Order: sequence, then structure tokens, then C-alpha cells
Amino acid sequence: MFTGIVETIGVVKEFIETDTSDVGGYGSSIVITDCPLILEDAHLGDSIAVNGTCVTITDFNSKDFKVGVAPETLRRTNLGGLRPGDKVNLERAVAGHVRFGGHFVQGHIDTTATILSITPDGNALTFWFQPRDSSVLRFIVEKGFIAVDGASLTVIDVDETDRKAFSVMLISYTQEKIITSKKQVGDTVNIEVDLMGKLLEKQVTLQIENQLKGQLNSTMTGLVEKIVDSKLKELK
Repeated sequence: MFTGIVETIGVVKEFIETDTSDVGGYGSSIVITDCPLILEDAHLGDSIAVNGTCVTITDFNSKDFKVGVAPETLRRTNLGGLRPGDKVNLERAVAGHVRFGGHFVQGHIDTTATILSITPDGNALTFWFQPRDSSVLRFIVEKGFIAVDGASLTVIDVDETDRKAFSVMLISYTQEKIITSKKQVGDTVNIEVDLMGKLLEKQVTLQIENQLKGQLNSTMTGLVEKIVDSKLKELK
């Protein structure tokens, strides 16, 4: 589990494609350097978020560390496009003494997104992202949480019809702490939607299925009915 508060930015030293037992089978390895903060208490087997993707430390020394990347991870994230010299967001798994400043981030990427536009607004930057899998937009809501390359950000707007995209704003401080501000239109980012949206959808779906079967949970059903009625009134 992670908080979405990026601790430091590392640099890709090497990208190794392999089909040996080096990473437990077919897959790849990434060696990341220039991140002394991460190496202070590193251990073999530790989980670490690289651009928001939860991976495992398979080797490390005083200067850099290596993680294994499975084929599914390469298909689902932007890690497969990393090359030596590229910068990445890094965050260690949350510890019990850490203040939870972001939101619950699992490190399980839902999809990638393409940067559609970058617009200055004072000293801030507004980014519009178009997810490769547009179905995730149903979990993205205005003023809700979103993890972009592992950084916990607030959603500014969502356009589910025309652009099929959403926007966030980076203040000047955040621009200095994460890699997103250095990216260009057309670049890709990893997206993890808020877990609460997925859980809510599943619960609502289960309630509907149970209602159809005659197994009614009156408390949850009443809540859902109130939400639906309220939304219908707004639309009218």
C-alpha cells in the first residue's frame, strides 16, 4: 500500500529484457539509480512504487536497485517504454509511522493515459489525460482522487462524452517533486483510479443482483435509491 506522495525521483540506469530465472521467468528487469533516500532502508523483497507501479526489489547496492517486471505489468503500464536516463517517480511502501497525506494507492495500474494538453494557469499547470481504456472514466469524479504515475492528485474535471478525458492541476511545488511536469503532449502516464469507486460499484451491482433475486438488503437499497432519486431530480 502507498500514499501517492512521491518520495523522490530516480533515474533509469538499465532496462534488461530477459527470459531467465533472474526475475522468476519471462519478463524484464529495471535498474534505477540516483535515489539514496530509497536505499536507506532497502531490503530484498521490498515493495516499491515505480511510476505508481508496485514492483519488488530483487537486488540492490549502495548506489542503485533492481526490480523485476512481469509481462502483464509491461502490457498494463508505461514501464516497458523506459530507457536509460529516463526519470521515474519513487515511493516506498507505507510504514506504520507515516502520516497519510495522499490517498490509498495500491500500486495496481488500471491503464495508461495520453497527455492531450498542458495549459499554464498562473504558476500552475492544467493537464488533460485521455485513458487508453475509457471505461475507467466511470470511476473518476470531479474533486476525487486519482494516481498519475503514482502521484496522488485531485481531479479537476471529467469529460466522458467528447474527449473522454479528465484533468488535474499541478501547483508549482508539485511540479518540482514529480516527473509529470516534465512530460509533453503525447507522452503516456500510468493511471490508478480510486479504489473506493471500484468497491462502491461492486456493492451496488451486488445489491441490484440480490434485489432481482429477491434477496433485499434494505439499508443499502434505501441508500442507493436515495442517491438515484437525487440524481434524477438534478438531471430533470
